Amino acid sequence: MKLASCYPLRIVQLVNPLDRCCGVGAEIGYRMALGEYIYILDADMELNGDFLVAAVAKMEADSGLGGVGGLVEEMHITNAEFRRRALDEDVYCRFGEVECLNMGGLYRKSAVEQIGYLTNRNLHSYEEYELALRLRANGWRLERINCQAIKHYGHTDTSFGLLWRRWCGRYAWGAGELLREVWDKPYLKEALNGIPQYRLSVIVVVWWLSLMVSIVVGISYAEGWWLFSLLLFAPLVFGVLQKKLLIDGLYMVVSQNLFTAGVIFGFFSQKRGNPAQPPEIRLVK
Repeated sequence: MKLASCYPLRIVQLVNPLDRCCGVGAEIGYRMALGEYIYILDADMELNGDFLVAAVAKMEADSGLGGVGGLVEEMHITNAEFRRRALDEDVYCRFGEVECLNMGGLYRKSAVEQIGYLTNRNLHSYEEYELALRLRANGWRLERINCQAIKHYGHTDTSFGLLWRRWCGRYAWGAGELLREVWDKPYLKEALNGIPQYRLSVIVVVWWLSLMVSIVVGISYAEGWWLFSLLLFAPLVFGVLQKKLLIDGLYMVVSQNLFTAGVIFGFFSQKRGNPAQPPEIRLVK
């Protein structure tokens, strides 16, 4: 706040500390913004001004665009999560019309006003995907252009250290929370098809059930323990063969188990409230 006080801007503070959550800053910014466009920029991102010029020009030329994103350059690829992210074609390689603008984008404020709110404060992740679902359900299109938008200085934790952080901060619950939020919405099927984690979680749950069945069989028949051992180590072998590294293969297995648990916990977790209701804030400056 000391740094922000040096600039001619308004500084606000949440009245209720319990309202602190992923996305609340962007939501407050949207509600206070006076301009025609809104850009979602995280604290670990460096914005390229040339992208804003190109994105605004793109949106002014096409009134049907609700948002525009650009290229993302990952500056820290020191763990398994960000090595995987660097290969995400939807964020780093695909241009033209897209399903969502992960890693930030420029949005038309009038489009967001039609759907009630910018970011859903009931989510610990997938806020931009949920925003895209609502925008596209209202007829808006999203596009990614071939222009660098940001440099992203992500987490430098070890692979498993970051994984533990994802669980403790409930980031891993995001897919389950998203499923809870869209359960009674017309775009439920689209969300189920668009998030790979749901399909992976079904596979993991089937694996869990298979392990339990093999244990039951092993109680009566020795062959059951052989089946259990085979089922237990098969995912690790598959992961190592796919990732070419033992640590990344092990990470893949552990992370999928953790994120599957997150889908379950997130789906049954309690909502913070109506995301269309603005958080209560006080003006500091």
